[in-house]
Amino acid sequence: MEKIWLKSYPPGVPAEIDPGRYASITALLEESFSAYRTKPAFACMGKSITYGELDDLSRRLAAWFQSRGIARGARIAIMMPNVLQYPVALAAILRAGYVVVNVNPLYTPRELEHQLKDSGAEAIVILENFAATLDAVIANTGMKHVVVASMGDLLGVKGCIVNFVVRRVKKMVPAWTLPGHVRFSDALSAGARASFKPVEQKPEDIAFLQYTGGTTGVSKGATLLHRNLIANVLQSAAWSEPALSKLPAGMQPVTVAALPLYHVFALTVCGLLTIRTGGLAILIPNPRDIAGMIKELEGYAITTFPAVNTLYNAILNHPDFGKLDFSKLLVANGGGMAVQEAVANRWFEKTQTPVVEGYGLSETSPCVTCNPTTATEYTGTIGLPLPSTEISIRDDGGNELPVGEPGEICIRGPQVMAGYWQRPEETAKVMTADGYFKSGDVGVMNTRGYIKLVDRKKDMILVSGFNVYPNEVEDVVAKLPGVFEVAAVGVPDPHSGEAVKLFIVKRDPALTDKDVFEFCKTQLTGYKRPKIIEFRTDLPKTNVGKILRRELRDGRA
Repeated sequence: MEKIWLKSYPPGVPAEIDPGRYASITALLEESFSAYRTKPAFACMGKSITYGELDDLSRRLAAWFQSRGIARGARIAIMMPNVLQYPVALAAILRAGYVVVNVNPLYTPRELEHQLKDSGAEAIVILENFAATLDAVIANTGMKHVVVASMGDLLGVKGCIVNFVVRRVKKMVPAWTLPGHVRFSDALSAGARASFKPVEQKPEDIAFLQYTGGTTGVSKGATLLHRNLIANVLQSAAWSEPALSKLPAGMQPVTVAALPLYHVFALTVCGLLTIRTGGLAILIPNPRDIAGMIKELEGYAITTFPAVNTLYNAILNHPDFGKLDFSKLLVANGGGMAVQEAVANRWFEKTQTPVVEGYGLSETSPCVTCNPTTATEYTGTIGLPLPSTEISIRDDGGNELPVGEPGEICIRGPQVMAGYWQRPEETAKVMTADGYFKSGDVGVMNTRGYIKLVDRKKDMILVSGFNVYPNEVEDVVAKLPGVFEVAAVGVPDPHSGEAVKLFIVKRDPALTDKDVFEFCKTQLTGYKRPKIIEFRTDLPKTNVGKILRRELRDGRA
């Protein structure tokens, strides 16, 4: 396909990036450690660490790993929320030549066991709050080294108080044993006495095994190379440049890291991109605690706010929203799920900065497309392909479709994974002969190169032979003032094969199903209208805040 999207690029954004600029993520990290040594890099719970401290602490932990005799290329898991120990562990693992395996700390023992066994991880850095989960399955895994961190590590004098509150007052640490484990602070002390041996790394070396949510069956590790992540950081940096260039001279960019860093969107945009630009990331350990998050962010002039629709919605609805300083806000990235127009409009109204929606996947490190950061209004699209990225819209036979026709979004670019970890058959299913990754998402490109995400193939509802896309129905219903959250799924119907069912969380207790039916009658054609409405107090979500339609559809939530 001709790259029709390039004519819509904002001035100053290049068509291509140079992924060979750094040999490895380690080279990128060390450049920033040197250039921004005295600047704060990450802050959490009122304490910050500088780039120089991140350099020193990660070097010590890397030396400790090496002193254990762990071979280069070994997989090391991180099982932590957004706390200061996370970037330290991340940098240490990469610098020592190992592979990061990001683990969701809220995994059940079953899910954790699968990921540790599948990845072959032999070491883990884990927050003690989740150690009981590891305790339940460690005997079934090949785990040899366990480093246990506590919330108070790296928080200085207040660390003891934080640990006391977390363990004794809030009782957030279930009992665990993990014989032979080493405390995070002890590993740092021992590492300071050992010598760190720098490792020469190549762009083709594996950096991460990023496990996908398992929406297509068993959870699989996307094998992301150093060059994949470097490419995506450089693509994201080039895309953000028109906005970030407006930053007053000498002012440090401040990013809200409320999305969990173990998720690939936050890892790249809040973690690696922040480090590359010498920014400060404010780590939010529990983004579900909106009041706590707002308190944490008070006093900072926020410049970048990456979030998902549910987080934007929740923070906008909090009475303390007005306490935050968005006067320097330059970029609000929306990803992970469709941003609803009603939410995007309210965000713009309050901050005068549009939500620029983007799109990506674990398999693409993750960013693929994004709306220009110069946008002034909500477009309802996922934007344009990023520099060095090619998008081809194809039919089920793999043929490219003309502009304006919906088909599967297929992606080619330097950010596309090397394949699924030790699953060549699964890799073969998603890669085309000409090197495109088949996303499993349905999209349509317009004449200006903007792509509208129509839906996941499997979320599509088939009503009497007509395709109904849940995103469209949800977007409409979300505009009804009494609706707080909504999910649309297909349920079996004797007459039409499938019918649309809505699950709604009310904003207004007086809202009735009749109100919703009447509203939909004015907004949606017959076959798209919901037949059944179920009111709920909440909807099942992933840790990133993405609504789990599958669980609603299967009756598991």
